[in-house]
Amino acid sequence: MNQEDVIVQCPRCGAKNRIPAEKKGRNARCGKCHTPLVVGSFTGAPVRPVKVTDASFQQEVLGSTGPVLVDFWAPWCGACRMVTPVLDQLAQEFTGRVKIAKLNVDENPITSSRYGIRSIPSLLFFKNGSLVNTVTGALPKEELKRQVQAVL
Repeated sequence: MNQEDVIVQCPRCGAKNRIPAEKKGRNARCGKCHTPLVVGSFTGAPVRPVKVTDASFQQEVLGSTGPVLVDFWAPWCGACRMVTPVLDQLAQEFTGRVKIAKLNVDENPITSSRYGIRSIPSLLFFKNGSLVNTVTGALPKEELKRQVQAVL
């Protein structure tokens, strides 16, 4: 093992995977269960929700093959600010299994109106490009975690 090689634990099965230094930053999969290993885990940087816009919504959410949780939020919303650290934690916990995204409703009115967002935070759950669940309001972490697990 080279000094610059990294050992990454799979978020799904827990298997330890050696990532050679020359392959850092590339898409890698777990050798045991083939779950994608996230680039952020190579650098030790925390995994964060993906910023989504009207322009990228089709590709990032509807075009995604796995489950996606989209947080419709605004920076002036107190309840939205309460949900943010919970979503950061869930993004870390569900790395490689669920994509968590954030869409600012003030900057992206087309997508917000397409999904009838009237109250924020609104959390929409998509699976294989189809809307499967909607949750409105700031829920405790354990309840949000149950909602995410239900979509898996």
